[in-house]
Amino acid sequence: MNTPSLAALACALPICLSPLAGHAANDADLAEIRKQLQQIKDAYEQRIATLESKLAKAEGTATTVATTAREAETLARQASLRPPATAPASGFNPEVSLILQGQYRKMKDVEHRQISGFWPGTTHDHDDDHNHGASQRGLSIDHTELVFEANIDPYWRGKAVFAMADGEVETEEAYFQSLALGHGFGLKGGRIRSGIGYLNEQHAHAWDFSDAPLMYSAMFGEHANYTADGAQLKWVAPTPFFLEFGTEIGRGAKFPGTDRNGNGIGDGTLFVHVGDDIGASNSWRAGLSYLQTKAKGRSSGDGFFTAADGSDAVGIFDGKSKTMIADFVWKWSPNGNPKYRNFKLQGEYFQRQEKGSLDCQDDDENPCNGGAGVLSDYKTRQSGWYLQGVYQFTSNWRVGLRYDRLDSGSRKFYENTANIEADNYRPKRVTLMADYSWSEFSRMRLQFAQDKSMQGVTDNQVWLQYIMSLGAHGAHKF
Repeated sequence: MNTPSLAALACALPICLSPLAGHAANDADLAEIRKQLQQIKDAYEQRIATLESKLAKAEGTATTVATTAREAETLARQASLRPPATAPASGFNPEVSLILQGQYRKMKDVEHRQISGFWPGTTHDHDDDHNHGASQRGLSIDHTELVFEANIDPYWRGKAVFAMADGEVETEEAYFQSLALGHGFGLKGGRIRSGIGYLNEQHAHAWDFSDAPLMYSAMFGEHANYTADGAQLKWVAPTPFFLEFGTEIGRGAKFPGTDRNGNGIGDGTLFVHVGDDIGASNSWRAGLSYLQTKAKGRSSGDGFFTAADGSDAVGIFDGKSKTMIADFVWKWSPNGNPKYRNFKLQGEYFQRQEKGSLDCQDDDENPCNGGAGVLSDYKTRQSGWYLQGVYQFTSNWRVGLRYDRLDSGSRKFYENTANIEADNYRPKRVTLMADYSWSEFSRMRLQFAQDKSMQGVTDNQVWLQYIMSLGAHGAHKF
């Protein structure tokens, strides 16, 4: 009985176990599937967490940038209202530069070289009997400029320019300048080059030609610029284009004025300049200026007036002098990069009116023709202009052409009409130049000019000039 039962059991066991085996297999598969699903879920949750973290960081960075921008804007506004930080006084380190400027000049030997028909400007007298002005021929060092400038404190900056030639030193400029007035205002005080016109503020080494236009020499004398001891106030308007207004008051000792050793103000100026960019390659600036000064006992020197008897006469002028200037500059460079190619067109127009009294004297300071009562009213109007273009066609070479034209204009001597007369003449000059610059600090220039500024004289002039700059030297103005 036992054997059949065991056999039956043995036969029945696989059949009985097979459902259990299938059930066990299904549970294992389900467990594996659940495990894989959990792994996928964990992976996605980790990626989502990573992306959320990156998003939070990006949002935080954007917020920081926006905050920083707002803070920068606030600081910029505040900076315009308070002085910038600066080094302590113990850290004073002035910027020093030296300009070496020499030349060779070939021209006619003229004893009294002056522009015909225009009242001669004041000249220097030298003990060595050599002329160091516009009449000097041959080789010369012209003059050397020594420049000192630095911040004085957070509020002011100082600058001094000294011109040296053959043992003589002259103060060309010496002034303080504001740093923190804000709202577009700027203040200068001391000896300053006036802001009138375009070329007046530039020193000789910054000129595009070896000499100044005739009009500057005729209007302002041998140094060809108007400099005054006084104060200047400028304001740059908050406009999308450049707009500048300026005014000055000074001692008025410089020609066409005279030093009257008085307590009052001797001269005054007004000027406005406007400019803008045209695209990426062009820019321009234009201006109008007015100068009024006074003269007391201003002498014409010998050779300017002629007495009725044919002898030289000296005019002594007392009165007011008014000068008006219109200037324009246009600059071009490809895409605003002037390194290799650029062109500059520059021109100015001057008009001067003088009104007062004129005394006629001979060389011995006696009345003209031995007469009396020759002090009379005097009135004159004169004008002139120049136009020049300079083209740089490589990084080193430039060429330029300039044309000057003046008009001695009308002069009325009134009671002195019978005692004195002066030349009526229209001076002119044509100038060609070519220069080579090894760098922004070294330049050599060759220049030729046909000068007809003296009546009856055609002077073909040749210049060879060098300009070398040493030390810290700021960029020149527009």
